[in-house]
Amino acid sequence: MAKILVVDDEEKITRVVAAYLEREGYSVTVAHDGQEALRLAAWGGFALVVLDLMLPLLPGEEIVKRLRQQGIMLPIIMLTAKGSEEERILGLGLGADDYLVKPFSPRELVARVEAVLRRYQHQNGRAPGEVLKLANGRLVIDILRHEVTLDERVLLLTASEYRLLLVMARSPGRVFSRGELLEVAQGEIATGFDRTVDSHIKNLRQKLEDRTEQPLFIKTVYGVGYKFGEKNR
Repeated sequence: MAKILVVDDEEKITRVVAAYLEREGYSVTVAHDGQEALRLAAWGGFALVVLDLMLPLLPGEEIVKRLRQQGIMLPIIMLTAKGSEEERILGLGLGADDYLVKPFSPRELVARVEAVLRRYQHQNGRAPGEVLKLANGRLVIDILRHEVTLDERVLLLTASEYRLLLVMARSPGRVFSRGELLEVAQGEIATGFDRTVDSHIKNLRQKLEDRTEQPLFIKTVYGVGYKFGEKNR
């Protein structure tokens, strides 16, 4: 059952859209503001996001931008009350996969969800948001189950550790600053301290690495932050 994240601050819209999607067999989670949407989309194991642009706390355009910067390529269908050609081009240019102008037909939205998921699966060979296999299959992140296994052994990770591992593993070789990782760990705009990230990374390494002083998976980039090892895919 594919999981769909529906984001809109209008409860009537989310209720109707969720009803139509659930009738077609999808599992639906609803968010009503931008910060909640970003937190859920970044680590919730969703197959697709239906995203309104005009949201409280964080606009939809910024959500798309941050997800793409983190290497999270979830399919996104944008919803907006703005129907100009320039707005549509802007939304697609940010990384959206499709675009619907309000008011829209819920049946058309369902059809577009199905079309985008089919296209994604055809291009990538699997449905979005399923499983990441790294280090020649030694490390497996089952995103739908929120389960991480190393050498077929299930790792007991905290929510923050799981989010940090997932976001880095999705972009091997990319260096993440401590500030970026702090937002991931907290699930919201960062308000803590760099040492919070260092503590999470230390605990995560103890669960992942055979030799924490010579880590295979999570590497330190001194003066900058951390990255997931490029050779572990």
